[in-house]
Formats: sequence, C-alpha cells, structure tokens
Amino acid sequence: QVQLVESGGGLVQAGGSLRLSCAASGRTFSRYNMGWFRQPPGKDREFVAAILWLRDGPYYADSVKGRFTISRDNAKNTVYLQMNSLKPEDTAVYFCAAKEWVLSTPTQGNEYDTWGQGTQVTVSS
Repeated sequence: QVQLVESGGGLVQAGGSLRLSCAASGRTFSRYNMGWFRQPPGKDREFVAAILWLRDGPYYADSVKGRFTISRDNAKNTVYLQMNSLKPEDTAVYFCAAKEWVLSTPTQGNEYDTWGQGTQVTVSS
C-alpha cells in the first residue's frame, strides 16, 4: 500500500488560487486511482475530484467543475488539485485518497483504502 502526504493548503482570499499536492510512497503509483475529498467544518466528507490509473475521467463534483483541475505526474508519484476562483464555501480539510487497480465508483469515499492526513484550506470573503 502507498502512503499519502498532502501539502499546499493555506489561507487565501475569495477569487484566489491554491494548488494542493499529494505525494505517494511506493513503486506502483501508476496503478493507483486517486481522489480528492474534503470535509467542510461541521459537515460530512464530500467528493471533489478523481483521476483513474487507466486515465478514465477525470471526475469532478458539480460544485467545483470549471474551477478545479486534478492531474497526476506518475514520474513524481504525485497527484495535484489546482483550485481556481476559490469561494468561502470551498473552506474545508482536503484529503487525498487512493485505491489500486479497480475502482468502481470514483465518487464514493468508502471505495478508497488509503488516505492522507489532510490539509486545511481556508477561503476568506
């Protein structure tokens, strides 16, 4: 199993941008399906974006389509989440998740078996 470490969170004004990174350990990163989820304050975890190892998708939550972009660099064992036009409602702890080989429903968090520790994103109005 890989281990995941997120970085890139912080405080940004509405309309600004951030790029989150998720670095994975291990030599088989290219076979992993990768997802980003977030948990806003006082709310449940929700799906943000996913990119599959077979290059299906990518998949995005409706709330971030057109503003967020997920990408991966297999040579660097890293998946990114570029977040533009940030809104206060994007404030959350953002988590990176992984599942090797088969992932039936990329939007379902319970299908991923490896999670990072999370990184805080705060968007001020």
